[in-house]
Amino acid sequence: MGIAGCKIKLFADGADLNEIKKFRGSGVISGFTSNPFFLKKYGVRNYEQFIRQAAEMFPDLSMSFEVLSDDLPTMEGEALKIASWAPNCHVKIPITNTRGQSTSRIIKSLSQQGVKLNVTVIFTVEQAKIAVASLSKEVSSYISIFVGRIADTGVDPLPIVTEALNLIRKAPLPKTELLWASTKELYNIIQAEQAGCSIITVGYDLLDRLSVIGRSLEDSSLDMVKMFFEATQSSGLTI
Repeated sequence: MGIAGCKIKLFADGADLNEIKKFRGSGVISGFTSNPFFLKKYGVRNYEQFIRQAAEMFPDLSMSFEVLSDDLPTMEGEALKIASWAPNCHVKIPITNTRGQSTSRIIKSLSQQGVKLNVTVIFTVEQAKIAVASLSKEVSSYISIFVGRIADTGVDPLPIVTEALNLIRKAPLPKTELLWASTKELYNIIQAEQAGCSIITVGYDLLDRLSVIGRSLEDSSLDMVKMFFEATQSSGLTI
């Protein structure tokens, strides 16, 4: 699955099961992730029903669904419920709640109980250290670095990605994979592969354009010229 010549796994990012079905059918993805923003965007009303349906439709794909509470004890309870609804799910736990309280305690507790986790919304090396220190060596987990959002602040995210990978290897955490999140452009897939990430989340719009990767720059230039000319023809504009 994914892109020829690349080992990195592509996970779709969203909450439209029909889109997941399309990309799975074309062999593009090996998993998908979601978050509360996407649940709202796509009008999900019954979370349990949605997750159970996803697990039934895609038992062979990794999936990640996030807890909804901001209270740490409630987060832990929700994580146990979500894990029971979908055995192929990594439960997403943000590295802090909205008050900046570390979730390290519940990450450690859940991981020790055998719950597969996706520790998410990680922006700093210090946050990556906390995640690494909290995860079990025996249980599958993901650490999600929000690379695109880091870059938006004007900070180079690649040193943070590199250091997070080093932390995982030194721990060591043989069942923990680094996930490149908040992907902004197709070139990020190449960057994530070169950086050594195991997984990258990709939005539906970018997944639809994967065929552009590897296309010659000359052909790409000609495509744009043709697109502009067609727009001119259909617009009725004259000089």
